[in-house]
Amino acid sequence: MERKWRLSISLLVHFLGHVATALEVPLDLPQPPTITNQSPKDYIIDPRENIVIHCDAKGTPHPSFSWTRNGTHFDTDKDPNVSLKPESGTLVVDISRVKAEQYEGTYQCTARNIHGTAISSNIVVRQSRSPLWSKEKIQDIVVPEGVSLVLPCEPPTGLPPPILFWMDSNFQKLPQSKRVSQSLNGDFYFSNVLQEDSRNDYICYARFTHTQTIQQKQPIKVKVLNMDAINDTVAALYNDTDLFSEAPAGAREPTFLVPSGSSSFKTVLRGHTLEMECIAEGLPTPEISWTKVSGDLPSGRASEMNYNKTLRILDVSESDAGEYRCTARNELGSARHSIHVSVTAAPYWIRGAPRNLVLAPGENGVLTCRASGTPKPTVTWTMNGVPIENSPKDPSRRVEDDTIIFTDIQSGSSAVYQCNISNVHGYLLSNAFVNVLSEPPRVLTPSNQVNQVIRNHRALIDCSAFGSPIPVITWFKGSRASTLDGDPYILHENGTLEVPNAQARDSGRYTCVARNTLGTYENHVSLEVKEPTRILKQPDYKVIQRGRPVVFECKVKHDPTLLPTMTWLKDKGELPDDERFIVDSDSLTINDVTENDAGVYTCIMNTTLDHDSASARLTVVERPDPPSDLELTDQKKRSVQLTWTPGNDHNSPIQKFLIQYEDSLHHRGHWHNLTEVPGTKTTAHLKLSPYVHYTFRVLALNGVGFSHPSYHSRVYKTDGAAPDENPTGVQGFGTEHNNLVISWKPLTGLQANGPGLHYKVMWRQKAPGSDWTVVTVANNSKFVVSGTPTFSPYELKVQAVNDYGPGPDPPIAHGRSGEDLPIAAPENVRVNVLNSTLAEVHWDPVPFDLIRGHLKGYKVYYWRKHSLHKHNPDHMEQDILTFSGNHTRGMLPGLHPFSLYSFNVRVFNGKGEGPASHSQQFKTPQGVPGPPTSLIVTNPNLDSLTLEWRPPHDHNGHITGYTLKYQPVNNSNDLGPVEELALAANETSVTLLNLKYSTRYKFYLNAKTVTGAGPAATQEAITSLDEAVASRQVDIATQGWFIGLMCAIALLILILLIICFIQRNKGGKYPVKEKEDAHTDPEFQPMKDDDCTFGEYSDNEDHKPLKGSRTPSNGTVKREDSDDSLVDYGEGGDGQFNEDGSFIGQYSGKSASRDTAEGHESSEAPSPVNAMNSLNSFV
Repeated sequence: MERKWRLSISLLVHFLGHVATALEVPLDLPQPPTITNQSPKDYIIDPRENIVIHCDAKGTPHPSFSWTRNGTHFDTDKDPNVSLKPESGTLVVDISRVKAEQYEGTYQCTARNIHGTAISSNIVVRQSRSPLWSKEKIQDIVVPEGVSLVLPCEPPTGLPPPILFWMDSNFQKLPQSKRVSQSLNGDFYFSNVLQEDSRNDYICYARFTHTQTIQQKQPIKVKVLNMDAINDTVAALYNDTDLFSEAPAGAREPTFLVPSGSSSFKTVLRGHTLEMECIAEGLPTPEISWTKVSGDLPSGRASEMNYNKTLRILDVSESDAGEYRCTARNELGSARHSIHVSVTAAPYWIRGAPRNLVLAPGENGVLTCRASGTPKPTVTWTMNGVPIENSPKDPSRRVEDDTIIFTDIQSGSSAVYQCNISNVHGYLLSNAFVNVLSEPPRVLTPSNQVNQVIRNHRALIDCSAFGSPIPVITWFKGSRASTLDGDPYILHENGTLEVPNAQARDSGRYTCVARNTLGTYENHVSLEVKEPTRILKQPDYKVIQRGRPVVFECKVKHDPTLLPTMTWLKDKGELPDDERFIVDSDSLTINDVTENDAGVYTCIMNTTLDHDSASARLTVVERPDPPSDLELTDQKKRSVQLTWTPGNDHNSPIQKFLIQYEDSLHHRGHWHNLTEVPGTKTTAHLKLSPYVHYTFRVLALNGVGFSHPSYHSRVYKTDGAAPDENPTGVQGFGTEHNNLVISWKPLTGLQANGPGLHYKVMWRQKAPGSDWTVVTVANNSKFVVSGTPTFSPYELKVQAVNDYGPGPDPPIAHGRSGEDLPIAAPENVRVNVLNSTLAEVHWDPVPFDLIRGHLKGYKVYYWRKHSLHKHNPDHMEQDILTFSGNHTRGMLPGLHPFSLYSFNVRVFNGKGEGPASHSQQFKTPQGVPGPPTSLIVTNPNLDSLTLEWRPPHDHNGHITGYTLKYQPVNNSNDLGPVEELALAANETSVTLLNLKYSTRYKFYLNAKTVTGAGPAATQEAITSLDEAVASRQVDIATQGWFIGLMCAIALLILILLIICFIQRNKGGKYPVKEKEDAHTDPEFQPMKDDDCTFGEYSDNEDHKPLKGSRTPSNGTVKREDSDDSLVDYGEGGDGQFNEDGSFIGQYSGKSASRDTAEGHESSEAPSPVNAMNSLNSFV
């Protein structure tokens, strides 16, 4: 039964705990007090300022406040130095007339109204203290080099403890390293001392944070001596210093200075920071490492600090207990120390502090005060500040250890309950009220609130409601067709509606309804789904040389209804206040980049709802700094070791080092490249030459370029020696036919190996029994031997000699004396004519001894004497073809056909040409002729034309005739059928008949020999119409029959006019009369004087016929069948020629409607008016 009861309590606690989180009682309703603000439990005050102990609370009615001090009532009204802030329980102590230490103690605040009493935690008030170091005389410390050393700090006890650090008298922090470091207690440790550690201003400082003061210890003077210094200074220091008289310490294994022993123990509170340290001494300086024996170091919370001497673990938990081991190692050995860590815990909440309960009469509820700790804490309850066992009995309340259960609670049971959980390490105190109310629901969220969310993000639509009993929340959207209580919506216990993945369709108006047994309340809110902010183009990683500009682009897309703000950060901080940084709408420009500009740049686009960011690193590079500290070691006769210290690579790794040297003995001021080494090395073994005064320098190369040269090394001089090598490039040649020039490439000063460099030159004729001739030549590069036979072979040697002796035995080189002109011509010269433009010449080679030099080749001289055509004159221009090498034949291209040629052949050497062979002749056969010199068109006619031409300039044989081809070409440039005509050789013109009228023709004319036809000459022409038409018009107009015909027509028209007048006088009807009868005005309208027409029927000016023309009665011109119409020649279709050649028609035609109308009016007979017009025109 007990177990079932506890299970029910657990379920009830779980349920009501969640419900309680949603309740916030409006201040217009009755409620017990709630502490809203209080000073910390351990409250350290500044003694220079007034004491302010905070205590604020809310409740309805507003609570009153009182205080206790050291467990007894503190009457603030009776103390003139103490006051309470209005509407608050905050205690203010004026210390202008008293000392702050008088008000040290433990304070507790009480807030009460008619519904209950809330109390604060115990607040221990202590004033901060920053005492001075005690006055003391600190002895100077003298230690031998290599020993360990500890400089004590021993700060005064302060409240809170001070922050300790070591500086010199100039307030500069003392450098620390794995050899020298500060411990957690402030002492300064040296694993081993060096002479450079000597100084007289080792000062420990203590900074007290509350009073913002810094206190300093007396300076400590340290002097580090080597063995010689100890012997020299022992007497002077013996009387007034602490002297460590042992000799300088040598190499030794590590031992721990702190902590002592092989193991130690440490206790730490849960949630605090654990710091363990191991500092070792030894030589060389030991390296420290950390392990956890029973497992791994906690990931993310453990860090090694102070050059691995300190292991820090944040937010310690019970799992961090165990054995930790620190190990100190150097090349001579290692030492270990184990630290056993135990974790205890002050009380801490398991599921949070108790929450306020708001219950309606008759409801049930639970207050839970569940916490843990090591050792296990105890739980006590009070009601309104009074132990619960001493409080008035309430039948609805039952206390079960850390839980209070309320069953069928009634009005009047409102109160504030305090839960106190404590163990030896601390305590927890929490207030939670029980408020019994009957209240209809109300929604606290403002009405018509607009909620905005980014698409694809979670949307939370609040409906904060209050009521007692707790109201039930229901959500609707739009027309309230259904409740929003399923997928994709999530309804939280506090009434909030969640849309897990908001989309545009989720935008709209939502309604939340709150109901309980006492009523209903509804509220309307809106949801707007916005497009997310996205960076479309992120800034790119940049590597920029110092002094150049850089641009980071950051192009962004965002919802147009949201106001964007672009922000740029550098290394997560603001951009430097520098005019070189220019921020545009979508970019950041940095001009004149410096090394300080390197870092990570982040563009952040913020809107009121979301943001997006992107980062890129800027690496500023520059040429490396020059190497330094050049040192020469391992010095030998022919080599030396060069070492150096690299300079700053300026973020671009050094690729290689270039080593240069200056020879101040031979080439002072000139630097030469000696060798290169990879950028990872800082030494080079240099091979040297004898008798050189070397000075070295080093240049570093990175991705930007070479550094400036380093400062040069000291001079290194090598001793002289006999030459190691002889001159190269030894050769022999002649400049005259009777000399031999021996030349070579002389040795450089570096190759000479010593002073007095000269050369031993040796030669002999390449023949059995020849002896060497030897001469000594000063430092030169050639020697001339005179009186030699022409072009004779020689063997040559050149040996280098200096004051230390000769060089190695030189190799034999070969050469020849000077050349002379050849003395013989090629023989058996012959020719083979291959075709009309190509011939092949053959000859026998000239014997080698007759060439008298290096054979360069043969030359063929040839020239065209004249063409075999009788009309062509002689030609004497020579052509030369050169055939290099030992050739015995050659081709003569590009010859003229049907010509007579002469030629001869000559051999040539380096000196020049020999005599010519006997000249010979050959003839080239006939070839095809060239194109006709001209082709022109004359006498073009309607169906014929004449072609005239001149014979080809190059006959290339006997002309046997001509071939003429021609074909028509249409307007689309398409070619018609080809006509071909053969013509005699003596013809120079031809007339082509029966051609098509007005047609363009293309003509091709080429000449022929017995070999074939040559290239064609082309021409184009058109058969002409203009002259034919003009002649016909003239002929017709001047013929007698044409004149007689025109007279007859005029007479006929006159007779017709007379008949018309007679008929009119007799009253006969005709079309004009009919028109007159149709008019309402019977008066006859007179004829116009200017055109002899009746006003009613006259055309406007635009439709008058030309003089001398005739217009049919229907107003149109019928096309005659005459072949002479201009329409056939493309001249237009508006005008025509009559049979007699006269032009009839109009240049400006009438519209179709006008023509039709007039045709209907004049369909019976010709108008007499028109006839009169025609007669007037003719006359």
